[in-house]
Amino acid sequence: MKNYKFAIAALAILFCVSITSCADDSEELPSPTQPSNPIIDYSDDSNLNLTDANILFIGNSLTYSNDLPGLVRQLGKENGADIGVKSVTRGNYALIDHWNDGVIQKEIAAGQFDFVVVQQGPSSQAFGREVLIEYGKLINDLCEKHGAKMAYYMVWPSQTYYHTFDGVIKNHEDAAAINKTLLCPVGRVWKQHFDTTGDFSYYGADGFHPSLKGSQVAAVVIVESLFNQ
Repeated sequence: MKNYKFAIAALAILFCVSITSCADDSEELPSPTQPSNPIIDYSDDSNLNLTDANILFIGNSLTYSNDLPGLVRQLGKENGADIGVKSVTRGNYALIDHWNDGVIQKEIAAGQFDFVVVQQGPSSQAFGREVLIEYGKLINDLCEKHGAKMAYYMVWPSQTYYHTFDGVIKNHEDAAAINKTLLCPVGRVWKQHFDTTGDFSYYGADGFHPSLKGSQVAAVVIVESLFNQ
């Protein structure tokens, strides 16, 4: 993997202005239509070794909405990097569900990825926190064995459960610290923007899934978190 430092003007603006219920809790809303194939490969060549860096995304509708992996890939291109991305996503899935399916273990064991970005529901409550930490450790151990760095993709609560936002942030920060992984603090950036501007346009029409703007912000934070360490 080449050592890229991404000079993303959008990021500076961003910070200045500002078992199957997704592991949390009662706030999960019906998912947008998910891809017919939960494993999606956007690399230009079937041999991922030809790209500059490869990312495996593991998650649910908060990842596949607006094609977040594709947005990350496009952002890489705009900054001179060929990022290969692959995703394993299913609606309402938490890390425990992905682990029990057994698909992600095979993908990680192939040894093709520099980063593995994992995401589940908001995880503000005790069970979500437990799954985030316990199954995050299992995935991280596997990543370390096969030469990848794991990163938590911190998400957000629905607007209805906005009062749990601090718990979402804390549990993701704790999970990353406990398991010694990278953290993509998208939720923290969203909340900073909301609290500073009163503009909630990062949310989509259902008040939970991201709008295109929200996913674009997430892509910027993820690229910055992975490559500008």
